[in-house]
Amino acid sequence: MDVGLWVVAGLLAAVYLAVGCIKLLRGGTLADRMPWVGAFPDPVVRFIGLCEVAGALGLVLPQATGKLVWLTPLAASGLALLQLLAILVHTRRQETQQLAVNVVLLILALVVAVGRFAQWSATAAPPTP
Repeated sequence: MDVGLWVVAGLLAAVYLAVGCIKLLRGGTLADRMPWVGAFPDPVVRFIGLCEVAGALGLVLPQATGKLVWLTPLAASGLALLQLLAILVHTRRQETQQLAVNVVLLILALVVAVGRFAQWSATAAPPTP
């Protein structure tokens, strides 16, 4: 199970790091490739990119270092929330061509969140007598 969580977290981290950096660096100039960007101020688009980069790092670094491992399921939960909000925005704007990608990313983030919460709670639980 742990290997599977690492694979899913690694793939998610790669995707979110790439798209997050693009949004963070290019901001509002992405409106030609991402129509929703035109409906939001540039700082909001860059903030979304920052959240995606932070989430990508949070999926991998705490588990890899063994420090603050409880941050990994929180990062995955945050990315799941981000995808849920993206689905709502795209649905409201009738941009349904990419919804499948959002749904897959949401499901994968939830898998990592649930899997890592389960691992964390199992190791954090006090021993039974």
